[in-house]
Amino acid sequence: MISHFLNLEWKQYFRSAHWQKGIAIKIIMVFFALYLIVSFLAIGVGGYYLLKKQFPESDPLQIVNSYLLFAIFGDLIFRYLMQKLPIMNIKPLLILPIKKSKLVHYVLQKSSFSGFNIIGLFFYIPFSIVLIKEGYNTVGVLGWFFTMLLSIQSANFLNFLINKNNKALIIIASILIGLISLQNFGMYDVVGNGGHVFDTIYANPIYSLLGIIVLAFLYSLNYRQLRAQVYLDEAVATKVEEANTADLSWANKLGDVAPFIKNDIRLIWRNKRTKTVFLMSFLFLFYGLIFYTMDAYKDSLPMLMFASLFVTGGFTLNYGQFIPAWDSAHYKMLMSQSFRYRKFLDSKWFLMVAMTSILYFLSFPYLYFGTDIFLMITAGAIFNIGFNSLFLLYAGSFNRKRIDLTKGGFGNTQGTSATQFIIIIPLMLFPMLLFWVFDKFVGYNSGFIVVAAVGIISLLLKNYAMNFIEKKYIKDKYVMINAFGKES
Repeated sequence: MISHFLNLEWKQYFRSAHWQKGIAIKIIMVFFALYLIVSFLAIGVGGYYLLKKQFPESDPLQIVNSYLLFAIFGDLIFRYLMQKLPIMNIKPLLILPIKKSKLVHYVLQKSSFSGFNIIGLFFYIPFSIVLIKEGYNTVGVLGWFFTMLLSIQSANFLNFLINKNNKALIIIASILIGLISLQNFGMYDVVGNGGHVFDTIYANPIYSLLGIIVLAFLYSLNYRQLRAQVYLDEAVATKVEEANTADLSWANKLGDVAPFIKNDIRLIWRNKRTKTVFLMSFLFLFYGLIFYTMDAYKDSLPMLMFASLFVTGGFTLNYGQFIPAWDSAHYKMLMSQSFRYRKFLDSKWFLMVAMTSILYFLSFPYLYFGTDIFLMITAGAIFNIGFNSLFLLYAGSFNRKRIDLTKGGFGNTQGTSATQFIIIIPLMLFPMLLFWVFDKFVGYNSGFIVVAAVGIISLLLKNYAMNFIEKKYIKDKYVMINAFGKES
């Protein structure tokens, strides 16, 4: 039966119109997946020897174990934002003599082979092989690896239970931030005590069997939840959703752009894809921790500038590159209204600037790494507000891909075209190049000043730039209406 289900899904995928569209994007995604595989494989094979070289007096396995707790919580957050729930078109199968339990088990078991579950194995498998090769206890290593495998699968099924529950995301993110804070401020040795748990599993592999109980429990909860929904009347019933309203009267103080800003806020919060972009922008706040805490990047100032742009630019970069495609579903209706196009563009600009400002104030804890790092973040924030916001608005006039806002998650390339890949080059490379040139040939502080100066100059010229951008949108108005009117 499982082979039959797989055969049906294979045919459905390759016979659908979706397969013929966006071949270039699919190729890029394949290369990105291959890059991740090679990277994880390289870390898995060489990670032991690299840690041994950098920390000759420490046990590489204990070092890895010390940070596994952070990795597990980080993986949960990444899955929440990016992983799709397991789906299967079961409506045609419900009228056939097939046990509903088989359908549910198939959907759940299929999710076990998700790319999110497989990619981590390219680290754990070679790392375990190296440990055995280096003389570690074979049974202990196998018990440790079995625990990692069970934790991956448990995270998979836990994500399906909490997915799209914003409170669950806030709780998990708060726990992760709390653990990092406790460690950084010396209030509790999270690294040492967390690593001790996994060290114990290596020393006593029998404890790895506890993971089976956790996995079985989560699997059974998912099974009960899905089994209760596999009925024909449930599948064909029309869903009636209650619209939740929020008090947005504060936006009235913003004048003529208030109606557009209200609509944008509702659009962001009520749709999966835009909400994902909004929530992910706060995760970009922690992007700097990858670069600022690693010795390999301390002497690479352009790379630190690159990271600083992302700390405050998560929303601007991810939301701005799809303007105005976010409104593609009702773009024809918008363009039939009597309003000045400039107000529509101003609302998008205001959102990007407001979110960049909020993220900048939330980035104040980076003062812990020194004033030089925070100056980079400040320069990056000014650049995002002044230059990037206007550049992304202009680049949006070339967008011709419709977006279905109800669809979100990892692998959703709808609305993506070559435009998104082209515009990211000047957005990232231009400030890095400016910083490098002035830092190298003029002086250290001049790099901050020039990047910030470009943002300030762009902000001063905003009115002229917006007039130019407005004319471009008006010129392409009917081309965009026609493009957005086509189903993806």
